[in-house]
Amino acid sequence: QVQLLESGGGLVQAGGSLRLSCAASGSGFRLNVMGWYRQAPGKQRELVAVITSGGTTNYAESAKGRFTISRDNAKNTVYLQMNSLKPEDTAVYYCNAQHGSNYWGQGTQVTVSS
Repeated sequence: QVQLLESGGGLVQAGGSLRLSCAASGSGFRLNVMGWYRQAPGKQRELVAVITSGGTTNYAESAKGRFTISRDNAKNTVYLQMNSLKPEDTAVYYCNAQHGSNYWGQGTQVTVSS
């Protein structure tokens, strides 16, 4: 059973930066796709960015130019560097991994104050 453990959330002022990390355990193989989704209060969960094991990335329009996703395949770990944060980026950020099945982390809160 794959388990995802997120870290790096917190409170930051608008314009600041945060780096999220997500480490996968329980997997003896390289996970096909890893990524980040977020859910703000009263809204549906939405894609932020994903990255394949080969390094292909896909970003939500709101993340382009500000966020960078990367991964360390040897560690089955994915990162999300978030710069120029805005209050509208406030949400619970969830790590996701896909390899046949869909796996989710428990979420980490990101709060951006204005």
